[in-house]
Amino acid sequence: MSLVSAFVPIWILTAIGYAACRWGLLGEAVASVLGRFVFHLAMPSALFLALSRMPLSEFDGRSLLAFGVSTAAVIGFGWVGASRLFGREPGERPIWGMAAGYVNSANLGIPIATQVLGNVSFLAEVVLLQVLVVTPVILVALDRHSDPAGRVRVRRIASLPVRNPVLLASLLGVACSAAGLHLPSAAGASLTLLSGAAVPVALVALGASLHRTAPSRAEPAEPAEPAELAELAVITALKLVAQPVIAYAAGLALHLSVSQLLAVVVCAGLPTAQNTFIYGQEYGVGEAVANRAVVVTTTLSLVTVAAVATLLG
Repeated sequence: MSLVSAFVPIWILTAIGYAACRWGLLGEAVASVLGRFVFHLAMPSALFLALSRMPLSEFDGRSLLAFGVSTAAVIGFGWVGASRLFGREPGERPIWGMAAGYVNSANLGIPIATQVLGNVSFLAEVVLLQVLVVTPVILVALDRHSDPAGRVRVRRIASLPVRNPVLLASLLGVACSAAGLHLPSAAGASLTLLSGAAVPVALVALGASLHRTAPSRAEPAEPAEPAELAELAVITALKLVAQPVIAYAAGLALHLSVSQLLAVVVCAGLPTAQNTFIYGQEYGVGEAVANRAVVVTTTLSLVTVAAVATLLG
């Protein structure tokens, strides 16, 4: 399957999800329900199976380093640029940086990795990097700025692996691989069935969410201010252009193979993660810009990631 044709099912299933939501075939809560199914059941199953069957010797340290460099550079620039360019307050800057460089390795990452890269092995490493390294940094900063005394809720951050099914499944998969454990056939078959639902359900949920976030005629959305549009343009450029370019340059410097480079750049070109809006909403900072960033980068990434993959392919 060519790289271009690999994206055709992604576009079709996303369009089906949008149309199903547009015509009211699956109910108003379809995007939320399907999204929770993918996040809590299907995606953890896929990541667990991939990591538990992958020997630890096959973990790609150089590729992960190239991806990490792009993530650190873009989040760092966004973090500082939110203040220097747009006068954002300290509590808002982590959300701004996250919107610019924290990729959606879940709902869109798994379908793209499956269709374009052929497996989710490197994506699983990206999940571990983001949740074990990047997320705690973001949460510490948000906690410190939201608390009047500047305190950090260490217990909340330490319990993150238990509260996040994607991370928990990934860590269990690594543990099983390290210990050489294998699931009973019945359990393995059940997880295989669940993991098979991850890609189509995630794409249908993505399409439904794009319709849900679109303004309706009855309740038109308030027009964004010029400064907000400028912010969104910069975030979009950082996420969909700068991060893949930096990842490509880092990959060349580390002498990655063509297949390794493809995996790194494609994953770096994924859109802003929905967690950005969730964290912004929870801490009451940067909600509007996070929501717009998720919607715009998700929509545009269906084209930009395909273009990047085609160029590298």
